[in-house]
Amino acid sequence: MTTAEDARRGGRPGTAVVLALMTYLLTLTGVLLLVGAREPATPELLFTAVDVMVGLVYGTVGAVIVARRSHVVGWLVVVTGVGGALATLGSGWGAYHAAHPTLPPLPVVASLVSWAWVPGTLALFLVVPWLVRETRPSWWDRAGLVLGVATTAVFTLQRLLLPQTDNTGAVVATVVVGLVTAVATWWRRVRGPVAERPGLGLLAAGVALMALSFVPLAFADTPFEIVLAVPLVHLACQALFPVALLTTVLRNRLWGIDLAVSRAAVASLLTLGLAVVYAVVLVGVGALVDSHVVAQVLAAAGVAAAVQPVHGWLGRRVRVLVYGEAATPGRAALRVGRQLSAAADADDLLRGLAGALGEALRLESVTVRGARPGVEATWGVATSAPVERPLEHSGRRVGSLALTARPGERLDARSTDALDHLAPVVAAGVALAQGTADLVRARDAATRARLAERTLIRRELHDGIGPWLTGLRLGLQGARNTLDRDPAAAAAVLDALQAEVTQRVEDVRLLSRSLLPPVLDEQGLAAALDDLARRTAATGFTVTLDVDAVALDRLDPRVAAAAYGIVSEAVTNASRHSGAATCTVAAAVHGATVVVTCDDDGHGMPADRTPGVGTRSMRERAAELGGSVAWVDRDGGGVRVRAVLPLVPEASDAADVGAEGVLA
Repeated sequence: MTTAEDARRGGRPGTAVVLALMTYLLTLTGVLLLVGAREPATPELLFTAVDVMVGLVYGTVGAVIVARRSHVVGWLVVVTGVGGALATLGSGWGAYHAAHPTLPPLPVVASLVSWAWVPGTLALFLVVPWLVRETRPSWWDRAGLVLGVATTAVFTLQRLLLPQTDNTGAVVATVVVGLVTAVATWWRRVRGPVAERPGLGLLAAGVALMALSFVPLAFADTPFEIVLAVPLVHLACQALFPVALLTTVLRNRLWGIDLAVSRAAVASLLTLGLAVVYAVVLVGVGALVDSHVVAQVLAAAGVAAAVQPVHGWLGRRVRVLVYGEAATPGRAALRVGRQLSAAADADDLLRGLAGALGEALRLESVTVRGARPGVEATWGVATSAPVERPLEHSGRRVGSLALTARPGERLDARSTDALDHLAPVVAAGVALAQGTADLVRARDAATRARLAERTLIRRELHDGIGPWLTGLRLGLQGARNTLDRDPAAAAAVLDALQAEVTQRVEDVRLLSRSLLPPVLDEQGLAAALDDLARRTAATGFTVTLDVDAVALDRLDPRVAAAAYGIVSEAVTNASRHSGAATCTVAAAVHGATVVVTCDDDGHGMPADRTPGVGTRSMRERAAELGGSVAWVDRDGGGVRVRAVLPLVPEASDAADVGAEGVLA
């Protein structure tokens, strides 16, 4: 039973090699004894041929599974192979002793032919199908498992302890339990978890065929010709069970065995299918035409005509069985592409892409990462080191994929080829998710920037113009009260108020231009900064400019607006709070960024400084484009404000700046 702990356990290659060699040695010894006995070829030898085939095939399959994954199914398959090898040895020794009666009889070895094959063969189709799963079994599955184990144990004990007694009851129980197991396996193939379905179709067919093959053994008066169908059916099952087991337990992606298994499955199933066609045509024509020769000719013609269509149909089915949708990258791409329209949001899109890719390629885990932090989704749980693949869209890297194969598997050439076809679809999805996230962040940043500007205006109205208008009203009232008694004093008050009005008018103009100055749109950033310096100089604060006018005039309007807003706020802060009489503003293009600085020689930033609306507004302007702003104390005194903005605006997640901070 596959659990998370079992999945993490690796295989046991050393033990697997020993078991395989032991099985081969026992089988080869039995075959050599049969050859040495020179026993004539009889129909009974078909049963021995089944034991030889079981020893060789299941010894190999069991060793492959155990070497790659310590799975209970692998050990049961090993038991099947060893049982077939021991039965071959018992049959060979019985024949050899009959030809050489002077040798010791060794009854224990001779008795192996009657019971050694039972536990493994019955467990193969009564127990193993219940254990091939990745999820926890239901009560129905547990009941079926117990029933299969009990039936196998009873049949084995009966053959071992009472080999001469009637075993009709045990055979009937085996057939019934086998058919129930086949139906349950097929039901899981149709209704079970998608990750567990590969191989269950063949497994269900093999279980049903094996169960039905025991029917002739339940009747004592069954003609011997029909009894001979039992080993023939068992031999036919060797085309189904090994492929199904390797597919369900290991998904066949190891050491290139996938190609060998798929071709062997096609060849075996093609042989079986053509034999059925030949038999059906032969019997059908023989019933209509009283000529055995004509029937054989028509049957051969039917086989020849059926070869190509049957081979093509089987080839497609086996490829899908072994590789899943990786065998048809177009179908896998459609499955992954459907997530682009079915997702509700960016996170749902990434999760859907990861899940669709993992299910299409039958992987253990898939992690889709975007190029920016926070754009990531994971499907499954990795138990090994992942394989990294870059994702590119429109010539630029948009993220990466981290993939892990299921335990006991690897990413083979076919899966890698399918991944190459699917990667552009996933990359388009990641780019779409990042674009959506960027749009949301840009919208939020723009909203916060507008709120910051509104808050700045509100502050100026509430803390500046509002109180001043109140003072103006009181001053005018005072001038009016003194106008009759002291005209000279009233005139002096009016002169002072006129000067204050002139200053406040200039402040209002400065505020309006610091938000969106017309010269910025008309003449560019350099001219706007020059206008800012002239207007600021009129207030008594000097601004020295050091700008690259040619480079700045070619800036993106969004970058120019952000740079101007940051400089304007920095100059305002310097003039009002630094205590300096001058500041220096520099702006230049460096590589893919534009860098603006504002240096003053004032008293610096106080230790208990609390960021205000202006500071947050500057951060918002930079973050909206994917840039940054920093404040540092200068060595010679004063503060340097330095902003770095990309020449190509790119929305970025400003986690440290939110609407709450803007409104504070």
